[in-house]
Amino acid sequence: MTTPLVRFAPSPTGYLHIGNARPALFNWLFARRHAGRFLLRYDDTDVARSKSEFAEAIPVDLAWLGIVPDLVIRQSERLAIYDAAAEKLRAAGRLYPCYETADELDRRRKRQLARGLPPVYDRAALKLTAEERVALEAEGRKPHWRFLLEAREVAWDDLVRGASHVDCASLSDPVLVREDGSYLYTLPSVVDDAELGVTHVIRGEDHVTNTAVQIQIFEALGAAIPTFGHHNLLTTASGEGLSKRLGHLSLRGLRETGVEALAVAALAVLVGSSDAVRPVSSLDELANLVELAHVSRAPAKFDEHELEALSARTLHQLPYEAVAERLQALGIDGGEPLWLAVRGNLAKLAEAKDWWQVVQGPLTPAVADAAFAATAASLLPAEPFDSATWKSWTQAVGAATGTKGKALFMPLRLALTGQEHGPELAALLPLIGREKALRRLAGESA
Repeated sequence: MTTPLVRFAPSPTGYLHIGNARPALFNWLFARRHAGRFLLRYDDTDVARSKSEFAEAIPVDLAWLGIVPDLVIRQSERLAIYDAAAEKLRAAGRLYPCYETADELDRRRKRQLARGLPPVYDRAALKLTAEERVALEAEGRKPHWRFLLEAREVAWDDLVRGASHVDCASLSDPVLVREDGSYLYTLPSVVDDAELGVTHVIRGEDHVTNTAVQIQIFEALGAAIPTFGHHNLLTTASGEGLSKRLGHLSLRGLRETGVEALAVAALAVLVGSSDAVRPVSSLDELANLVELAHVSRAPAKFDEHELEALSARTLHQLPYEAVAERLQALGIDGGEPLWLAVRGNLAKLAEAKDWWQVVQGPLTPAVADAAFAATAASLLPAEPFDSATWKSWTQAVGAATGTKGKALFMPLRLALTGQEHGPELAALLPLIGREKALRRLAGESA
């Protein structure tokens, strides 16, 4: 395989959401697995809808997922390149002017449907004489430009779907250039892929028909055709399509809830495939799990509750090195011993701060039986504490007080942590230390 160049091409018309994360990650992971490069392309030729705040948010959201592009381009800065490609297609007779208004086209489609015919453009504009075109333009009409499709089947070997084909005889000639001279998605996409040498186009299955059209444009421009892969789309758990309107499922919204980015990444690409959804400790691990050929043809349902559970499971197995900077940013200085002690009890990483406070103090202990606590204090071993201290101490306390099970462990947990539940005290006790433990057993804030 030649060195892959893949691309993710969002339009800056809204914040990225979990549905956008799926193609972004499929491309990024493919590039990682095959030592390739990742291109971020802003499809921002729609000036009216493209907003700077959305454009600025895209690299932030991608970085949160762990995606750092090797190359960034903006289509709005490449219009001269598209103009040259359009002129080449005009000169070859593959791009032709049409003068119908949107209302006229809509009425024509309705008539075709009423007659039981497919609503395909009838190429009436090709029958216009030069004089008729001049007359239409004299009326103030400006042409939009359609690509003349060859009425044949286009086939390709899809990375996800295998052998694929589309009969272009059943399609309308696509509009590539609007009346105002601006470009729709199709032509700039092909030109960028060709000019930049994109080798693999991995995107949603809603682009399958586009691919057949674009292959014909690649051929008309004399450009190399990339390898295509079309994955299934994410839906909500109820089967609803995802959109930028679902703000709580935006990547920034998910980030603000404290969900783990690795969990978002794993669920986004593993759900709806034959590979089981599971927590991962790095994107490299995830890259080795993802097989495009294993992606299902059925829609992939994104379940927010499944994400919450996966996020917690992800935290529970993350090594300290993976979270050290984030813990320090929260003011947590307990190092690896604290992390290993508390990670199994966290739903969100920020909760580690609560347990750091328990270790550091001060906290008000809950001591219901002062005599029991005093006996326990008298039996507390000398430091240094280690992972075996808790067991030897509780055995001594149990023998002295005649307690066992919950009656033994719960009073000690309440006195030492002020909580009924939490991490194993065998790991917490060495972090709390003997001095604070004795003060808490005495009912003092420490």
